[in-house]
Amino acid sequence: MTDVFSKKKRSIVMSRIRSSGNRETEVALKNILNTHRITGWRRRQKVFGNPDFIFYACHLAIFIDGCFWHGCNKHGHIPKTNRKYWINKLENNKERDRKVNRYLKLNGWNVIRIWEHDLRYENRCITRIRLAMKKSVFHKKYWHSYE
Repeated sequence: MTDVFSKKKRSIVMSRIRSSGNRETEVALKNILNTHRITGWRRRQKVFGNPDFIFYACHLAIFIDGCFWHGCNKHGHIPKTNRKYWINKLENNKERDRKVNRYLKLNGWNVIRIWEHDLRYENRCITRIRLAMKKSVFHKKYWHSYE
């Protein structure tokens, strides 16, 4: 199937599409955090890479990755139409995720990426978050006394 727009026009059209965010998955994690009385998080903060949730106190950034947009091995798929475009798009998304992780880690942040489908496993998500918070708090407060 051929595109009805030229490459240039398609680029303009696509650049004007703005995400409405991954509200559903963010709300799901927000509810999980509230249920387990985990506080201190913020959303929509100006941190490189736009994490979905951040904990400033322990320098923890949490991303909730949609299975389609971030190329989940279990649930991600490549649409049948315009495959070349989608392969490139999804690979670029994965590369951007790696760059964001690298940048944040080099700047003292601990990064957790939670797959959309993992939100079903509430206890697993909470365990990962709590461990990351402890690790970050430990590192920040006590590391110098162990050097």
